[in-house]
Amino acid sequence: MTEKATGGRTAQLKHTGLRSGWTTGACATAATTAAYTALLTGDFPDPVTITLPRGQTPAFALAREELPPGPSPDHAMAAVVKDAGDDPDVTHGALVRSTVRLLPPGSGVVFRAGPGVGTVTRPGLPLEVGEPAINPVPRRLMRSHVAEVAARHGGTGDVEITISVDHGEEIARSTWNPRLGILGGLSILGTTGIVVPYSCSAWIDSIRRGVDVARAAGRTHVAGCTGSTSEKTVVAEHGLPEDALLDMGDFAGAVLKYIRRHPVDRLTICGGFAKLSKLAAGHLDLHSARSQVDKAFLARLATEAGADETLAAQVTEANTGLAALQLCQAQGVHLGDAVATRARDEALAVLRGAPVKVDVICVDRAGTVVGRSEEPRPPIA
Repeated sequence: MTEKATGGRTAQLKHTGLRSGWTTGACATAATTAAYTALLTGDFPDPVTITLPRGQTPAFALAREELPPGPSPDHAMAAVVKDAGDDPDVTHGALVRSTVRLLPPGSGVVFRAGPGVGTVTRPGLPLEVGEPAINPVPRRLMRSHVAEVAARHGGTGDVEITISVDHGEEIARSTWNPRLGILGGLSILGTTGIVVPYSCSAWIDSIRRGVDVARAAGRTHVAGCTGSTSEKTVVAEHGLPEDALLDMGDFAGAVLKYIRRHPVDRLTICGGFAKLSKLAAGHLDLHSARSQVDKAFLARLATEAGADETLAAQVTEANTGLAALQLCQAQGVHLGDAVATRARDEALAVLRGAPVKVDVICVDRAGTVVGRSEEPRPPIA
């Protein structure tokens, strides 16, 4: 085994100054290509170049390589360090290994989960229960590169590919995998091979897979929560199991749009008052960098809930959404209920008539319920 320089070259994103990076699927493909090439030729290509689904051809330096001595080794291992660019990805810096073992002709390509790569244990994901958590696109990418290497160097293309990630089981505890029923480690992911900084695509994909798993488990009531505090509130209120809880974060729109296409009977949205006031105002991305609490909007809701002109003016001038809420609470004006009800109406508008009953719960930072949506009124004939 030898140590090499790490990482693949990343690209600078136009207009942002941020570096893109590579998915675990791209890293696994690079490692697999290098290992299979070494098996057929005796030499590891370093750097190793692969072709991504959209035609980009990045080159990856190998971090480790292993080829048993002797004239006809039956396996080889290569490893690549994942570089996620400037994205705050928990797998940044992880060592992704591929061990490629020759199989008898006609065996095809077989995938195995090595240490640090999870196994699917629940239905609803794009992989069968019992399969290693190596997603379909990375599988296709690895198969195509195995075929190319085989054609170039006289191989049959019949191989077993075992993907491992050092410390992957520990890293996976910071991901959705345990909740989705992917146990034992990380998933090997990626549809384009490229990680775009702060694109949040992985989080949104996890939301979608969470809905799929809940539906496959027969859950008819799911909850989109903005954080752990709101999750605890929903569990206390409705007794929902873990696989019915969607870690929505700031992506209310992602939850609503996916459930519009894949309905459940009931959706509870639970989150902090300030975040849900943004949803009430029509924002589907609740992140502070992309939407702000509109105090003038809160003042209008407060007026509708019974606030006088003086209180409405105080709400408009409040420093924060929470401060506006506290002003109203002190005078018996139910601003929290008004926000929850308006947020429910906005959610129903995004659902566009999908057969989903929606309720909204607003909480403060301590997890105290400060607002609930009313039952929707029937349309005027």
